[in-house]
Amino acid sequence: MNHTDAESKIKFLREELHRHNHNYYVLNSLEISDKEFDMMLKELEMLEKEFPEYYDSLSPTQRVGSDLTKGFEHVVHERPMMSLSNSYSIEEVDEWFERVRKSLEGESISIVGELKFDGTSISITYKNGRMVRAVTRGDGTQGDDVTANVKTIRSIPLQLQPGDWPDEFEIRGEILMPWEVFEKLNAERAYNEEALFANPRNAASGTLKMQDSREVAKRCLDARFYYMLSDDLKYDNHFDNMKAASRWGFKVSDAMRKMSSLSEVNEYINYWDKQRKELPVATDGLVFKVNSLRQQLNLGFTAKSPRWAIAFKFNPENACTRLRFVSFETGRMGIVTPVANLEPVLLSGTIVKRASLHNDDIIQELDIHEGDWLYVEKGGEIIPKITGVEISRREKDATKIKFVTKCPECGTELVRIYGDAAWCCPNHYGCRPQITGKIEHFCARRMMNIDGIGEETAELLFGCGMVEKIADLYDLTQERLESLDRVGAKTAKRIIDGIEASKSVPFERVVYALSIPNVGETTAKRLAMSVKTMDNLLEMSEESLTAIPDVGPVIAKCIYDYMHDPVNADIIRRLTEAGVRMSLSEDKMSPTGDALNGKIIVISGTFVHHSRDEYKEIIEREGGKNAGSISKKTSFVLAGDNMGPAMREKCEKLGIPMISEEEFLNMI
Repeated sequence: MNHTDAESKIKFLREELHRHNHNYYVLNSLEISDKEFDMMLKELEMLEKEFPEYYDSLSPTQRVGSDLTKGFEHVVHERPMMSLSNSYSIEEVDEWFERVRKSLEGESISIVGELKFDGTSISITYKNGRMVRAVTRGDGTQGDDVTANVKTIRSIPLQLQPGDWPDEFEIRGEILMPWEVFEKLNAERAYNEEALFANPRNAASGTLKMQDSREVAKRCLDARFYYMLSDDLKYDNHFDNMKAASRWGFKVSDAMRKMSSLSEVNEYINYWDKQRKELPVATDGLVFKVNSLRQQLNLGFTAKSPRWAIAFKFNPENACTRLRFVSFETGRMGIVTPVANLEPVLLSGTIVKRASLHNDDIIQELDIHEGDWLYVEKGGEIIPKITGVEISRREKDATKIKFVTKCPECGTELVRIYGDAAWCCPNHYGCRPQITGKIEHFCARRMMNIDGIGEETAELLFGCGMVEKIADLYDLTQERLESLDRVGAKTAKRIIDGIEASKSVPFERVVYALSIPNVGETTAKRLAMSVKTMDNLLEMSEESLTAIPDVGPVIAKCIYDYMHDPVNADIIRRLTEAGVRMSLSEDKMSPTGDALNGKIIVISGTFVHHSRDEYKEIIEREGGKNAGSISKKTSFVLAGDNMGPAMREKCEKLGIPMISEEEFLNMI
């Protein structure tokens, strides 16, 4: 390769790796497999070594990816959290074993094999048997302080069991979302037509970064621990230290095993490549570590990873099965989704019969024809994914799959959503799945909480002509409901009682219940808290909407168009007349006092009695102003647990008072 070609290739690889780094660590989105990423990184490393004149200190080869967010205090790791070198074959593991043996000059070696859990890395510090801080891996040098969220994970001890633990130590592990919890979460998101999590790892990572620890607690996260660090460890080897950690209350993998030969290592790999499918949490490989801490120290580190450990990555499980047909399905918002209906195939312990093709662009990219044999992959992904076509098995006269031009439900001509790959049915008020989907969404627990109206009942009410718009729900009577098949007196009463109770549902949930395009639960709450009343929302321009947090130009246009549609305006009018709450409650609408009038307040740390967002609302209601950073104008800092040392130092330097949670509550 000449210099010109090398420069071009290096530039391309860096740009691609930076992009994938950002997608994975910041956006929690995955476009390529770990193996593909590692191969690209290795290629770049080789080229940079061969052509050192193109050195760049910001090259992806010079750093570890980052998952840092702006909402948490950043904490520097006392000991860097390095990544492991990856291998994808038994031969590569064997080569590593031989390198270790050679480096230790013939010393006897004990290797510990353990499962590589597919979650988000965490480092937790304990002092005197009590948890004091939990920090994400971040960029390996510093991470986010997520102590408050980790405390909600019931499998992680806050106070250790009696034992001979060091006075101070750090333990590292993976925060996990069990398959059962993950599937339930995605089912809820699918119901609300929200983007699904690709895998439990992304779900766990997103959960751990939530700002409200109460919401984290609802997600039922789990953890497994794999390494301990301290200047005062009881044992001189990794295996015994982790067994001790298990006795102290930590979840440590039961699969951990000591080995002394290559044959044992290879046997371990072959065993777990099959058995991992039976585990309640996701794994993506195995980890092999030199057991002796002294030998670990002697082997040392490269710039990015320890020499005494290696990761073996499982290849994603896939299969080739025949396409029966492609169906096109219309959702609540009118988006038409193509679905590959497959000959049943067993993957990762479940039978796969269907896989989303997402949009027309995917169909075209894969070049799918009728009757094609398709490659389906799950691997660490629970959602089946079509990854390719076996062209050699295609029938000669096979017809290429074409995206429908009309709605499969109502026959309306589809329109392409601007700036998106999706096609949409514009018949929002006459298309059955859109109408019934909106009815079901409106009645759901997190929206208006009308008990008794799920998918089946929504279909029934629409089919008989009783409910064609959500406002029609408030015209229902018990007598009319009892006249329907499959609706008894008790069910009818429960529905009517639920409809009546829904009139007191908070305004922010009403906004979410309306099914405004691109307005999810969080955005709906922000919107409601900002506009205060439905009348204000109806009067707002697109420009004024963009000033609201979480509302960009695209969402602003969706809201504006929804509010200025005559049909929607009439629905809102009828809901208002029915008594549905169309403004914030009085306690949220205006200040309750002037205890904080004119004061500029910064919030830092974690709290017991209220969330950070709730304290921000209280400050505003009491006439105060929230600030994001400390300055000479700051009146005081509301200081919770785990307040960052940098912020504390700045307070002391500027003489800014630090008020505890209890002191603050007494003030108001």
